[in-house]
Amino acid sequence: QVQLVESGGGLVQPGGSLRLSCAASGSIFPIYVMGWYRPAPGKQRELVATIDSGNNNNYADSVKGRFTISRDSAKNNVSLQMNSLKPEDTAVYYCKVVRLIPWTNYWGQGTQVTVSS
Repeated sequence: QVQLVESGGGLVQPGGSLRLSCAASGSIFPIYVMGWYRPAPGKQRELVATIDSGNNNNYADSVKGRFTISRDSAKNNVSLQMNSLKPEDTAVYYCKVVRLIPWTNYWGQGTQVTVSS
């Protein structure tokens, strides 16, 4: 059974910081890509940031320079450090893990991030 456990969401003022974490367990290996997504107008979910097994990162233009994704392969964790948060970052953030063989997408339950004064 695959399990993704997310943590770290909450309420923060504009300009503040939050750190999201996602721990993967179960029959989820080998992991290819880990990342974070959030809902967007006209899309089910949009990519926020991903990191692959070679530690190559990919970010949405809207978060470049503010968010940093990192991965602890030994612990099967992925984290998202979010700095300089803006009200438009408010969303439910979902952790996604892609298993390579067989190719399978797994999603976490989501964690709420609210940026408001």
